[in-house]
Amino acid sequence: MFIYVSEDTYQDGHVLLKEGTAGNWLYVVISGAVEISRVIDGKKYVIDVLRSGEVFGEVGFIGGKKRTATATTIGQTVIGSVDRSSLDAEFNKLSSDFRAILLAMANRFEKMVNRVVEFSSRTDMRIQKTLSLTYKDDQAFINAYTRNISTGGLFIKTDKPLRLGDQFLLRLQVPALQEPLKVSCEVAWVRGPTEATAKEPAGMGIKFIEMSKGDREALKQYLGKITKG
Repeated sequence: MFIYVSEDTYQDGHVLLKEGTAGNWLYVVISGAVEISRVIDGKKYVIDVLRSGEVFGEVGFIGGKKRTATATTIGQTVIGSVDRSSLDAEFNKLSSDFRAILLAMANRFEKMVNRVVEFSSRTDMRIQKTLSLTYKDDQAFINAYTRNISTGGLFIKTDKPLRLGDQFLLRLQVPALQEPLKVSCEVAWVRGPTEATAKEPAGMGIKFIEMSKGDREALKQYLGKITKG
């Protein structure tokens, strides 16, 4: 049974937590409802709607991470703020091994949410075509290949993916073009070797952030030719 520091009533549309902000408090929906959402490329995607008795903010509490989503009230809603001192005391009673398991679960949940929202937000067609590319990690330039590409991003198969959220410059070689396309990218999701399967190999999903108008049009035309022929 949770012990609440406070029970507060909020009207419809009140933002309780905002994606990307710091915070490690835990909350419980006592009555009403809370919408959990993420924003990608300026568009909001609803992940879940929480009802009475459901908890949110657990990833921040367990993993000490920034908020992975925005929590907004739906209608008049009563929220209980869980007593941190009692919760910390209970958490610290756990063995170090069990605390490590909970931390791993929080990390995996964060990755899962990122991947689900990223896949849900795709509006462009993925093309299965092998193209060579080059990017730089912390130490050196890496030559690699992609077999999954769209106008919005691509997948790079690698046993040593970059960190989630890392930004870098990618050079993508498109057939019939003398110079590679230069694309500013961000790591949208990561699948490590321990999570990989035969159908889903280790690697990283890359989101295109910025490229020149000419390069974008060249990529669009190339992908359009593939789909037609």
